[in-house]
Amino acid sequence: MSHPVAHHAKTGSPAPPRSNAVVGVLAFAGIVVSLMQTLVIPIVPELPRYLDASPSNAAWAITATLLAAAVATPVVGRLGDMFGKRRMLLASIVLLVSGSVVCALSDSLVPMIVGRTLQGLAAAVVPLGISIMRDVLPAERLAGSTALMSASLGVGGALGLPAAAFIADRYDWHTLFWISAALGVVALALLVLIVPESKVRTGGSFDLPGSLGLSAALVSLLLAVSKGGDWGWTSGTTLGLFAAAIVVFLLWGRYELRTAQPLVDLRTTARRQVLFTNLASVALGFSMFAMSLVLPQVLQLPEQTGYGLGKSMLAVGLILAPQGLVMMAMSAVSAALTKAKGPKVTLMIGAVVVAAGYGLSIVLMSEVWHIVLVACVIGGGVGFAYGAMPALIMGAVPASETAAANSLNTLMRSMGTSFASALAGVILAQLTTGFGGHTLPSENGFKTVMALGAGAALLAFFLASFLPRRQAAAAADQQAGAAAEPAEISGARS
Repeated sequence: MSHPVAHHAKTGSPAPPRSNAVVGVLAFAGIVVSLMQTLVIPIVPELPRYLDASPSNAAWAITATLLAAAVATPVVGRLGDMFGKRRMLLASIVLLVSGSVVCALSDSLVPMIVGRTLQGLAAAVVPLGISIMRDVLPAERLAGSTALMSASLGVGGALGLPAAAFIADRYDWHTLFWISAALGVVALALLVLIVPESKVRTGGSFDLPGSLGLSAALVSLLLAVSKGGDWGWTSGTTLGLFAAAIVVFLLWGRYELRTAQPLVDLRTTARRQVLFTNLASVALGFSMFAMSLVLPQVLQLPEQTGYGLGKSMLAVGLILAPQGLVMMAMSAVSAALTKAKGPKVTLMIGAVVVAAGYGLSIVLMSEVWHIVLVACVIGGGVGFAYGAMPALIMGAVPASETAAANSLNTLMRSMGTSFASALAGVILAQLTTGFGGHTLPSENGFKTVMALGAGAALLAFFLASFLPRRQAAAAADQQAGAAAEPAEISGARS
């Protein structure tokens, strides 16, 4: 397979004078984009009334964002490698601002879905930011900076919940989206002023058939996973979408292996370090989201149930907010450990910490401080693990493929969260209890989901054990760099 020419500067070249500002701005942009995931949580129960729609139709305001993010992440990552990561980063933020404004002006279902879709198309900001860091920061700054950028996905979500709950409780719900638009404008201005364009480009032509095939397969799979509970897991629609996803994935994979400039280089993706990092990412994405599905419900259910804590949505957000701060703090520790022991060790330790946090939840979930402790332990483990993933990915792919590879890894995490949502929904719908004439998830249902979260974290630990040792990974990185060198020389001559 022929590879496109890569034009790039040496990674690890002298730091630009504002390297700290570059890291801060990119991390801020990642947090702003991750806020969109929790932005609507406080108003989900009221969305049908706000939009004059049925609950099942109003749920498309959530599903549309999921589907758009899944489609955009790998496509925008590849476009960033080809035409400029900063350029695609700016385009993504413009889409976020546009979507926020559309939602802020919406009072009916269709424009809300359009706006939420535009917000979802901005999901590639974090992998693009990580890739820019690889290209413009010195080697000694890279581990800590990429760990912080990777953790921004969780940090934004954790800190956004209490802020969104506070705003929704005191102001008109449209204010949430006006604030999102304002933050996006600030991020856009800072990116334009401070973040330089990377010189690493692959050039070549865009794989349109590959992007359409992957998008069709992802939409089929995630639509079946996210709506299967509403449609019925054995319904013709759900089973048909699962079957379509399998067929399209197989055809897409065959095409990608035969085309000269694929959207996703499956041969690179099949390298042991990339493959097992992505598999571990699916498991950790599942594990992280299991907590997000359980803890807010336990906090909000009435105390009379015997296991609920009877808190408001605002209180829930404040109780869970420390988790985001711990996640951010642990990203720095993760980077230090990665420098000392390598990213494989960091990822495995993070997975064990996450599993330990879920283990605590089995016996400690009856007091508010129990929930804070469990959330912080799991958040710390996630910060550890997520901080190691970019280092593992970038250690196995050439610089010209960084954005595409990081985008695929981000997509794998999102797939894990989607699977967690679907499986937890099934479990909590089956394990129920009656209360005041209503059917609620039972305590055993919540504990079962938390146990699955622990199991997923242990699976991530097991998968990470197959990653090459630090020395082998470093050798692979040097080999990838050597392979890219002739392309660089060729690009200089052309």
